[in-house]
Amino acid sequence: MRQALGFSEEACRGTDADDFDAAGVFHEGDARQTKLVDGPAVDLANGGAAEVLHDFHGTLDTAALATNNAGHSTGRAYRDRESRAVVDEGKRLGAATMSEPGNQSSAAAPQPSWVRSDDIWAMIMAAGLLVAAWWANVPQVPEAEGAADAVAQEQSQATVTSSENLLAPWTAKPGSWKTNPLDAFSGETTEGGPSKAVAVAATAAGCVVVFAIALAGVGVPLSRSVPALIGVVLLAVVAWLASTQAMVKSLQLEYVLWAFAGGLLISNLIGVPDWLRPALRGELYIKTGLVLMGASLLFGTLMKLGPPGILVSWITTPIVLITTYQFGQRVLKIQSKSLNLVLSADMSVCGVSAAVATAAACRAKKEELSIAVGISLAFTVVMMFAMPAVINAVGIDQVLGGAWIGGTVDSTGAVVAAGELVGPVARDVAASVKLIQNVLIGVISLAVAAMWTRLSDDETQPAPAVGVMGGLAEIWQRLPKFVIGFLAASAIFTTLASTGPEGREAVVQATLKGPVKMMQSWCFCLAFVSIGLETEVRRLFSVMGSVKPIILYICGQTLNITLTFVMAYIAFRVVFPDVAAKLMSGGL
Repeated sequence: MRQALGFSEEACRGTDADDFDAAGVFHEGDARQTKLVDGPAVDLANGGAAEVLHDFHGTLDTAALATNNAGHSTGRAYRDRESRAVVDEGKRLGAATMSEPGNQSSAAAPQPSWVRSDDIWAMIMAAGLLVAAWWANVPQVPEAEGAADAVAQEQSQATVTSSENLLAPWTAKPGSWKTNPLDAFSGETTEGGPSKAVAVAATAAGCVVVFAIALAGVGVPLSRSVPALIGVVLLAVVAWLASTQAMVKSLQLEYVLWAFAGGLLISNLIGVPDWLRPALRGELYIKTGLVLMGASLLFGTLMKLGPPGILVSWITTPIVLITTYQFGQRVLKIQSKSLNLVLSADMSVCGVSAAVATAAACRAKKEELSIAVGISLAFTVVMMFAMPAVINAVGIDQVLGGAWIGGTVDSTGAVVAAGELVGPVARDVAASVKLIQNVLIGVISLAVAAMWTRLSDDETQPAPAVGVMGGLAEIWQRLPKFVIGFLAASAIFTTLASTGPEGREAVVQATLKGPVKMMQSWCFCLAFVSIGLETEVRRLFSVMGSVKPIILYICGQTLNITLTFVMAYIAFRVVFPDVAAKLMSGGL
């Protein structure tokens, strides 16, 4: 019976360490894994015991039901006995066990070693991509026409006016198509460059290589990670194809929506095969993408809007975040503080990116993050069309309308698309406001990590540390480490763009607008595919409990829309009207 259920005899009874080694348990650093018979390895040191127990209970439920239907009475006794054995085994291995959604676990899972965390490897992979993209630049210098002497020729060639990135033609996504999906891979990426098909294949292969290295770093062997990554990357290509179809593209339905929806359908209608699970690392992908995003947040670019942009982004955002969280706790009485906070950060900062960072800081459940992602994507699609329609109908000018869109619509891509429906100035202003707002990802993560040492309602977490040093240690433990990479990338590329020889900024822009931007998009696409595949609708409803999270999002977004418009009006019409006039005349 144990063999039929997927457990070895040794894994279901108390044994000493030698027995467990023989049963398939091995130790690598702080990570412990056990292997089910004909099944995947499970990380017991990071909550895997709870997954084993949950899946084991589900299998035993099925077995017990079948036995009862056949007239046997031993099913429940067998379940109780075997469940106790698995629980005892999980405790002996030091793994945390968690209850069904809505309940709290009885022991805290030990944290993984820092060298095996997603945050560290996200920063390492992002740093590698940034360095590779930087060194792939070839500065372009003008030819001196009719130079009188060699000195003039030399001075002319010393001035860099632009830069060509050699990786840019090799990083691509599928192109537009109408009826035949193969048309998305036709043509060349650049004149004389590789074909679109070759470039997409090269980008997909690069994703497999990069994240196979990262997964090896966190303890997943290549024999399991590579096939799984190939499967997830292929699903990402399908999501790209869905978003680039001509009619869908005209509706501005972005790839992240198709990636999440596709993964969700597979997970809940077909089921996720075991061989694909090692690559379902949504946080690893999105954290890598966020570090790459940090590099694009150049201080000089953000300051083009000046004080009005800061007023709209940095004053409105914390007010909405704090007010929405308090509303959820005091008025709606949402039981889970972490779900409440993740939703509040999602709607007030910049959507899913902020939700991921906040969820990591407050250690929200995976299902709570999925709830925030699902609600955010649904409302983003609506707002992406509704806000431009209202702006155009009322006759709001492009500067005010763009600032309003940038401060309220969640996704950066959706912000650009919505701004485009109003006008080019609105598009540029909206994108700049959203970029300024994105800077708050790191600040919010740090604030949540500090705040959650006092507000957490998770009884499984250790008691708050005492004293200044203890408090700082607790904050450091909770802080998502990838935020350090996010801020460091922004600081480094801002310094590179603002210092050094003339023409350095052109090299920076060629790096960020070419391969870095494309790899960032691929990371987000992989992340949303993984989040969708990991999401079970049945469990989401169990964790959500009621419609209160949706009510919270609607009320919070209503406050956000109202307050952002008021701030944008004050900033661009009352306090800094000259800035608005300059933007309308010359844009950014």
